[in-house]
Amino acid sequence: MKHEKQHWQKKSYQKVNLETKLLVVDQILTGDISSNQASKKYDVPRTTISYWLRKYSTLVQQNTGMSKNDEIKRLKERIEELEFQKDFQQDIIADMELITGVDLSKKSLPKTLAKEIEKKKKDRLKENGSTDVLGLVNKPSTKESKPNKNKK
Repeated sequence: MKHEKQHWQKKSYQKVNLETKLLVVDQILTGDISSNQASKKYDVPRTTISYWLRKYSTLVQQNTGMSKNDEIKRLKERIEELEFQKDFQQDIIADMELITGVDLSKKSLPKTLAKEIEKKKKDRLKENGSTDVLGLVNKPSTKESKPNKNKK
C-alpha cells in the first residue's frame, strides 16, 4: 500500500545551524527579505523565524557593533539633519513664493507643510517690514487716480 501524505500531518523540517539562523535574522532586520520569504527560502516555519528574531536580534546588533543607545543617538542625529534640510527647503519655497507671487506649496504639498511655509512667508514679511525678499521696497501703486470730472 502506498503511503499518502495527509494534509493534517505535521511537516518535518531539518535542523538549522546557528550561522544560518543569524544570517536569516540579519537579512530580515536589514530588510533584504521578509519573514515569509525567509520561511520559503530556508524551509523553516514562520513561527520559528519569529522566535529567532526575538532570540538573536540583539545578538546580531551586538555583532554589528551598534548598541541600542548608539542606534538611538544615530537616529536622533539623522532626524536633526532631516529637520535642517526640511527647514532649508521650506525657506527656499517661501522665498520663491514671495518673489513670484505664486503659491506653489498649496497646490503641491500636504496641508501641514503648506501651513508651515505660509507661516515662514508671514514671518519674512514681518522681519523685512515692507521690503520683499530681494530687498526691493514694496510701494503702493503709483497709478494716478482718474481726475475728477467735477473739478474745473
